[in-house]
Parts: sequence; structure tokens; C-alpha cells
Amino acid sequence: MRALCWNGINDLRVETIDDPIILDPGDVIVKVKLSSVCGSDLHLLDGYVPAMRSGDVLGHEFLGEVVETGAGVSKLTKGDRVIVISIIGCGHCWFCDNQLYSLCDNSNATPGMEETVYGHAGAGIFGYSHAFGGYAGSHAEYIRVPYAETNVFKVPDGVSDETAVFVSDAVPTGWMAADLADVQDGDVVAVWGAGGVGLMAMTAARIMGAERVIAIDRFPDRLKKAHAHAGAEIVNYEKVDVHDALMDMTGGRGPDRCIDAVGLEAHGTGPGYLYDRAKQALRLETGRATVLRQAVRACRKGGTVSVIGVYGGFVDTFPMGALMNKALTMRGGQQHGQRYVPTLFEHIREGRLDPSYLMTHRWPLDRGAEGYGMFKHKTDDCLRVVFDPTLSAGPGANNLGAGGPA
Repeated sequence: MRALCWNGINDLRVETIDDPIILDPGDVIVKVKLSSVCGSDLHLLDGYVPAMRSGDVLGHEFLGEVVETGAGVSKLTKGDRVIVISIIGCGHCWFCDNQLYSLCDNSNATPGMEETVYGHAGAGIFGYSHAFGGYAGSHAEYIRVPYAETNVFKVPDGVSDETAVFVSDAVPTGWMAADLADVQDGDVVAVWGAGGVGLMAMTAARIMGAERVIAIDRFPDRLKKAHAHAGAEIVNYEKVDVHDALMDMTGGRGPDRCIDAVGLEAHGTGPGYLYDRAKQALRLETGRATVLRQAVRACRKGGTVSVIGVYGGFVDTFPMGALMNKALTMRGGQQHGQRYVPTLFEHIREGRLDPSYLMTHRWPLDRGAEGYGMFKHKTDDCLRVVFDPTLSAGPGANNLGAGGPA
């Protein structure tokens, strides 16, 4: 089968590899119909996750059709249209029993690196390096899904593929960001990052009762989407000072809830950002804390900072004094998508949620490297490129190139 493979920093190639096979009675094989890029993939492309190996298949947000089931699978059958949660739960450990699926004790078969760095290992993740289990990703014609009855969900009738695919990752990740923030009726919620996850966090905050949502980004097309689809007020951080703007917008009090939907490659302005870039380039820190600093400083006293953007290791000059003295609550984590899927499909069917606009480009898998280049450099108002393996091949390059914004 064809698959989009990582072969080094910013080096992606479509290759022919072996088809996946059933390895465990709880497995299914899914024929991929749609597979989306994700902002967290860029950390792999840019070399910030050191456990990638040449030939690893990327991709973790996908929709497809069940074509084969293991002997232990009874709730899924051949022909089912399904989405698969990007982070893998076993379904029977203590953490899965408590709906903390991204902390699963069993799905990461290669836990050593996480145990060394974090003290404990979390769950396996599709297409996200050998630190997270070494599972082949979804940018392929077929994918093996372990623990299928925990991680695979049938798509309800009447929900389109273009809508459902994002229930695999972007929608539950954004929903969990707002859930971790403990959004209450009447809250003011500030969200850093108006990519797919940030936009879903804004919508989730609205559904949960936020009175005002503020989107912080620098790309006009993304800020326009935040306003159009989530009713967000917008802050372009290249034109105004974020802290001053948030204080002005909240009468000096600050937002009740602040959500970091950016993560370790945060862009910024001023000396602090240049400091972070230099230290990250020298691998003296693994994440740029630009957004974290802004969120902790801006959040109202007694408020909550929710971190859903991916961080891999260590950050520098974290404002611990502000966190403690302002009595802030800080929460973070990879998404427990299995917990949220039924609720999310209900909101979609009731018309309160429609993530289909995230798909700005639908391309053949053979243009995978070109699609990631567009996504990385945010050209052509690209929000998400979704690969369709059934589409005919078009022109494309293998290398992403070094230019453009990080």
C-alpha cells in the first residue's frame, strides 16, 4: 500500500510499504477514507520529537471503513463507517476505567523514554514516534487499530465524512481544552491559537456557556474564522500587546479561563521570543513558553489556565510566582477523546457544532509532502489539509523546505 513516511527533518515521501495485518484478537483493519494533518505533527517534522525513525508513517486524525476484524471483536463489523480516536486506550486499565484514556497503562509498548523524562508513560498515539508506541499512522491506504472496541466509533447516519473526520482528534481535543478550563456560564475565555484545535476550543467554550470568547493569533484568515464560527473577539498579537489588550477588554480583571492551544513551537514577538528561539535551536530548552507566560500573566486571579497544546520536555522562565500568588489552577493533558465522542456527535446532529470548515484542502495522499508544506507555512489560507487516498495523484514535492514561519 501507499503511505506518507517520515525520512528525516522536513523530509516526507510517499512510499510503498506492506499492508497492515491483524496482530491481536482485539484489532481491526481500517481502510482510510480521510486523514488530516495536525499542528502537533509539525513537532515531528521539525525534529523536536527525537524518537522518529526513517520510514515511520505519519497521521493520527482519520475516518475510514472497517475491512477486517480480529477474532475478539464483536461490536464492529466489516463495512462500518468509523472514526478512530488518535490516542489509544486499552479499555481495561485503572486509567481507562476512570475515562483517562490518554494516560492508559498498556497501549504504549515502548514506554522507556516517557518514563525517563516524565516519571510515568502515557498512552500510545498513532503516527507519533516510538516514544508513544511506534504505531503506524493514518496517512496510508490502510491502518491497524488495536483495542478496537475502545478506540473505534461508528459514525451516525446523517453526519458527513467531512464533519466526522475531525471527531477523531481536533474536536475532542478542543472540547477537552474547555473542559479542563472548567468553563462556566458567563465566563470570559481567551484562547491562544486559532488553528483547528483552538477553533474547536472556542466553540466548546461557547456551548459550555462562555459569555465572551477572545481569539489570539496573527493570521487574518484564522481570526476571521474565529469570529465567524465561534463569535470570538479577535486579538492580533503582531499589532497589539496581548496583555494590554486583554486587560482593556476585561476592565483590568483578566479572562476567567485561558487556553493554550499552541504548544511548544509558539510564535511571538519581542526579546522573550528571540530568547526562546535561540535556546530551543541549541536544545537548551525543548519548548517555547511564549503563550504559557502570557496566559498565566493575563488570567484573572483565581482563574484557570488550560494547556492542550503539545509540550515535550522543558521550558524556561516559567512564571511560577504568578501562578502561585494569583491562586491560579493549571491543567493540561492529551485528549481523552473516547470520553467525549457520544456528546460531540450529539452536538453535531443537533446543529450546535460543525467542524467541517476546518477542511480547507482535500488532496490525494501522493501530494502529502506538498500538503504539509502548505500547512506548515500557512499559505493559501490553509487551515487543514485532509488526504484522500482514493483521489488521483497530482504534482508535488517530497521536501517541505526550510523557509516560512515556524
